[in-house]
This record gives sequence, structure tokens and C-alpha cells, in this order.
Amino acid sequence: MTNYKSGFVTLLGRPNVGKSTLINKLIGEKITITSPVAQTTRNKLKGILTTNIGQIIFVDTPGVHKPHHLLGEILVKNAKSSINGVDIVLLIVDSSVKPGRGDEYLKDFLVENNTEFIVVLNKWDLVNKEFKNLRLDQYKKVFRTSKSFQTVSATEGDGCSELIDVIYNFLPKGP
Repeated sequence: MTNYKSGFVTLLGRPNVGKSTLINKLIGEKITITSPVAQTTRNKLKGILTTNIGQIIFVDTPGVHKPHHLLGEILVKNAKSSINGVDIVLLIVDSSVKPGRGDEYLKDFLVENNTEFIVVLNKWDLVNKEFKNLRLDQYKKVFRTSKSFQTVSATEGDGCSELIDVIYNFLPKGP
């Protein structure tokens, strides 16, 4: 097992981009609450995926948004603190809509903190076929400092095994 890899991976994104749904799909079990209601995830939750080639400890976070009250401020602070001490961040975006100011805010936050990240374009199944290249280009323009771009559908499972392979490329060798 000299090539065995292990590490921590934070899922970061705006509310309702599918972070919890994605972590459930990647692990293969429902370990986090999923809901169309924003801010269902209130704490940093961890889930572990163990395979023949390694172990990934996923950290699911509350959605980062412009807080309007104390609870919102605490949730955003918790989400932002989850980038400390991890090997890679998965920046989850809702690819069914164009990138917005909230996406740029998260990108700037990660860049300012010298954090490596992979952009995960979730809800890819909701993007019309004729707009997929355009949508990918839009996100690549905004997130040009990303280490990788991956398209997935957390609800359908499309692209999830490829995402796991990409994550392992960023993890260190270790038990």
C-alpha cells in the first residue's frame, strides 16, 4: 500500500448548490440532511470514503451567503473556517445558472487564503445540451485559478466517480 492516499476535503459553496446531496452520493450513504430550504446544514459535518487506493474525509459546510442575522453570521464563519488544514476544497456551484457575484466572492476568498480548489459544476444534468460549452466557458472565465473543473449531477450520480479520481490526485500519500 505504498501508493495509498488520504486527506481532508471541504465542500464549500453558496446555499442550495447541492453540497449535502453530493457528499451523500460520493460516500454512498445518506449521512447529511438534504432540503430545498436554505441553511439546513448548520455544522461542519464529516463523512469518510474508504476505497482500495485511499481514504477521503469530506467536510460538509453550511452555504456561504450574505448574512442578515447572527445565526447567518455564525454559519458563514463556520463554513469559511473549514478551509483551514484541508488538502483541497471542492467549490460547488449550481451550473444550471450563470456564475454570479456570490461565486466570485467565494473564489476571491479562496484565492486570498492561498487555498487550492476544484470547481465542481453540480446540477450539470439541468443544463441544456446546446449551452453546456458556453456554461463551462463562463465558469472557467470566473474561476481561472482553479486546479480543475468537474461536471457532476449529485442527484443522478453522473461524474461522481470521475470526481473521486480527481480528488485523489490532490491528496498526499499516507495511511
